[in-house]
Amino acid sequence: MGHTKVCIEEQSLLCGVKVTYEQRYDKIEDELEMTTVCHRPEGLEQLEAQTNFTKRELQVLYRGFKNECPSGVVNEETFKQIYAQFFPHGDASMYAHYLFNAFDTAQNGSVKFEDFVMALSILLRGTVHEKLRWTFNLYDINKDGYINKEEMMDIVKAIYDMMGKYTYPVLKEDAPRQHVEVFFQKMDKNKDGVVTLDEFIESCQEDDNIMRSLQLFENVM
Repeated sequence: MGHTKVCIEEQSLLCGVKVTYEQRYDKIEDELEMTTVCHRPEGLEQLEAQTNFTKRELQVLYRGFKNECPSGVVNEETFKQIYAQFFPHGDASMYAHYLFNAFDTAQNGSVKFEDFVMALSILLRGTVHEKLRWTFNLYDINKDGYINKEEMMDIVKAIYDMMGKYTYPVLKEDAPRQHVEVFFQKMDKNKDGVVTLDEFIESCQEDDNIMRSLQLFENVM
């Protein structure tokens, strides 16, 4: 029971990104059979070297990015609208807020194509260690290098809200709090009230449920 709860946020994070990407990829791929990609980001070769995508895949991703965001950047409101479409039975606004902040590595209120594709490369094709580092950054809301109970509570509650009552109809009101207690009991190895990156990675790698949820996304493309 505890292991199942602990891996909910991993599955929710990756599932959300996967659904968004796959549906857009299929649509754009069909369009590319009839037309030529007319928009290309600067430094395409550099992005190919920095990510796990091919040049063709980067072209497809950029075409979709520009179709959705002609200005070349995504703001938080657009991010929320996208996630609302894929989780219509819940309230995805807070989860989208936290996820946007994780994508917005410069913390300037906007996500460029380069930011988007670098994160997507990690989430879809990164190593387990890279995925766990990225996930840790998502939970570390104030970016101080630690995850405390309040931060974890905020993220977990946002995930439960996003999944909605149709997904988890029998959960009690205190389910998110119970989830956080299980998380910290498992991961706060020195019992100092915070989880470090090393503790997070070590604990996740010890948990078969979490590892399976991550491995599901290694070959989605």
